[in-house]
Amino acid sequence: MSSDQDQLKETDTEARFEFKKEEKSAFEAEKGLTEETIRVISEDKDEPEWMLERRLRALRQFQEMPMPTDWPGQPDLSEVEIDEIVPYIRPDIDTRGGVDDWEDLPDEIQDTFDKLGIPEAEKNALSGVGAQYESEIVYQNMQERWEEKGVIFCDMDRAVQEHEEKVKEYFMTKAVPPSDNKFAALHGAIWSGGSFVYIPEDTTVNMPVQAYFRMNSDGMGQFEHTLIIAEENSEVHYIEGCSAPKYSEFNLHSGGVEVFVGEGAHVQYSTVQNWSKNTYNLNTKRAIAEKDATMEWVSGSMGSKATMLYPSTILKGPGATDNHITIAMAGEGQDIDTGAKVYHNAPNTKSTIESKSIAKDGGRTNYRGLVHISDGAEDSSTSVECDALMFDNESTSDTMPYMEIEESKVDVAHEATVGKIGDEDVFYLQSRGLDDDDAKQMIVAGFIEPITEELPIEYAVELNRLIELEMEGSLG
Repeated sequence: MSSDQDQLKETDTEARFEFKKEEKSAFEAEKGLTEETIRVISEDKDEPEWMLERRLRALRQFQEMPMPTDWPGQPDLSEVEIDEIVPYIRPDIDTRGGVDDWEDLPDEIQDTFDKLGIPEAEKNALSGVGAQYESEIVYQNMQERWEEKGVIFCDMDRAVQEHEEKVKEYFMTKAVPPSDNKFAALHGAIWSGGSFVYIPEDTTVNMPVQAYFRMNSDGMGQFEHTLIIAEENSEVHYIEGCSAPKYSEFNLHSGGVEVFVGEGAHVQYSTVQNWSKNTYNLNTKRAIAEKDATMEWVSGSMGSKATMLYPSTILKGPGATDNHITIAMAGEGQDIDTGAKVYHNAPNTKSTIESKSIAKDGGRTNYRGLVHISDGAEDSSTSVECDALMFDNESTSDTMPYMEIEESKVDVAHEATVGKIGDEDVFYLQSRGLDDDDAKQMIVAGFIEPITEELPIEYAVELNRLIELEMEGSLG
């Protein structure tokens, strides 16, 4: 890597995320959501008839469902006008489904991901990388040693063509049906891109695989779908990164994630999202964990105008475990509504939820969570811990935990704390030679440490730097 790239990587995180590229596309759908638009997208992708039928069914469900407006304290979605969104933009590259060599990408796309540090991360720390630009994957690569063991890591559009039976069985049929909510239905109608990950039985992928999703165009929507299938006694860590530059028009991100964790398998899903402050981030993510399986969610969310994100896990088999760790940060004009949902549907299941939130300059964070323990899920346990840190009296932080307990023989714990950065803490650090800003950043770094210690070092450093920039008000 050149000295210029070294300098950019080490010193200018803001520049890495806030740059914009001149829009170049091979195909762009018209604004709005109609049956004709769905058919055009499906035809452009050369999809089988069953996928078109699922898209059209999801469209009908979307049209019948009301916009969610009655949740207590939910973010304001009145500016989300689907008819003003460009739902599909195919970037101008020669190879559908992406290339497997960065050098084969057009210069402007290659430069985008160079600035984001993705090629360097692939060299140093990853088993495989996928990169999505606008509505489609432009680059996908998996180390040969994993392919030889039967591991599949490809974009969803290719999976529909090459792994049709698996996709047809799992895609929005079991974990996230379009009927789940209005934005799941929207996603089911106009999804594009995303990742398909398949880990065979008794296979451990000991380095993470990563997908990076970049919105570059003004007023577009990104609707990538991630489908992960981990067979019995397998293991994988999937990392997702997201970003978009700031524009005058609003952007919409409504991704979908489905994870199937087989008996005795272990999946960690980590995401660091840094959307611009004109982006509405409205996702549906759900995992189903079989007997003795472990599902882990590690989420960092910041930058968007409004976020509604509640990864959920259905603990289907006895002995299944679910762990959630989330961090949310809100500044001026931002409403970050995040949380977790866990359904204990079998005996001896265990869940832990740890939520960290930071609010400054009048921003609002909210933990919204649900733990449901079904009748018969005896000897199960859950622990929920919510900690909020506020910088000023104008900011707000709420906690809305819901507990639905139908079984008496269980262990349930919940703890919530809200605090401000104390003057005495800042004064102590200043006495040790730090200025005011550095002292506050050190306090925040300690506050979010449970999140960063779960990420590979490259991503932990990146998350800390992004939070520093948010504290400085640098990111748009």
